[in-house]
Amino acid sequence: MNTLDVLLGLQWGDEGKGKIVDVLTPKYNVIARFQGGPNAGHSLEFNNIKHVLHTIPSGIFHPDKINIIGNGVVIDPVIFKKEIEELGTYGVNFSNLLISKKAHLILPTHRLLDKAFEISKGDSKIGSTLKGIGPTYSDKVGRNGLRVGDIFTPDFRERYDTLVSRHREIFEMFHFQEDFSEMEKAWFESVELLKTFKIINSEYEINRYLSGNNSILAEGAQGTLLDIDFGSYPFVTSSSTICAGACTGLGVAPSRIGKVFGIVKAYCTRVGSGPFPTELNDATGELLRKTGAEFGATTGRPRRCGWLDLPALKFSIMINGVSSMIMTKPDVLSVFDEIKVCVAYKVDGEETGEIPYNVKAQIEPVYKTFKGWKQDIGKIRNFEDLPDELKTYIAFIEKETGVSFGIISVGPDRSETIVRI
Repeated sequence: MNTLDVLLGLQWGDEGKGKIVDVLTPKYNVIARFQGGPNAGHSLEFNNIKHVLHTIPSGIFHPDKINIIGNGVVIDPVIFKKEIEELGTYGVNFSNLLISKKAHLILPTHRLLDKAFEISKGDSKIGSTLKGIGPTYSDKVGRNGLRVGDIFTPDFRERYDTLVSRHREIFEMFHFQEDFSEMEKAWFESVELLKTFKIINSEYEINRYLSGNNSILAEGAQGTLLDIDFGSYPFVTSSSTICAGACTGLGVAPSRIGKVFGIVKAYCTRVGSGPFPTELNDATGELLRKTGAEFGATTGRPRRCGWLDLPALKFSIMINGVSSMIMTKPDVLSVFDEIKVCVAYKVDGEETGEIPYNVKAQIEPVYKTFKGWKQDIGKIRNFEDLPDELKTYIAFIEKETGVSFGIISVGPDRSETIVRI
């Protein structure tokens, strides 16, 4: 029986999943995105061109591979259309792009609701990307949402208007007013484009591939620490970003899960509000941000930066059952004489290795310091050729977590990769 491998982030997102999916795609027949929406930005770089994907799976640049947008994803037709048009300029073939009928649609009013909710929270805002993700998942759970398969039904416009009327009532409660007629016009034009794609019962299709002689890689968005259940709630995303989310987001049984690849940055970043124990609000953090070009691929927002957090990483490995880790951006740390790793927390004066339930808890990180490698590693392609200091850093993380690194990324381009698996 063939299995489905899962690739996901082990931190707060932005770990470099897009590049790694692109690197691994040649090993698979199918790449399937299982959750999230266009608040995710998966960056890929090759031939000196950087591409940012928001909804489409990161295997799309390989014309012989099937790419599936699963039922757990939420789709904004307008952003999807822009993405298709941009990729089209590079000659990308979309004949192998399949979209689940059960994926939910982001309406223009979902985006406005996102904005209204965030404004109403004042200083307690969560740092939403304002892409309408949360309100769309809310309508999904509340059984009011519209799905991709609905665009072919005779009463689609009527159902759309009914949902928008519900949203208007909420706008009135928040005394929120904004003209969205132009947004709505662009949305319906984009829906017409969406109709031209292969809209499928993805759960049947994926299981047919599994029953045949096909290999599947499930691609997650965001990261484990933003999971709706296990992240730093309420400063989280609105979907299940963990390995279990691949089952519900694609319609596959847990017994079909094979390898679980967990991606971890050599340091930590976070976008938006919420706890970040190792955050560096100083010149060191600014150097990390500048050297690592740490700005959101979707929003352009500067990312909060800090040292690697081992308690959080161990938690993510436990929750996901990670079988192999992938490290990205150790090249960014090449500018530092010393590098720190958080090995434990002090919470209310007591040392612990567990993430506290209270997101407002005062956490003091306990650090272990490592000597930096202070050299350019971008051209290295064999693990043995890496600086001894970096190999020591990697070995320490492997020992502490009990999981080895199968891939080391030493730069943004797909060629700047050391593969050990």
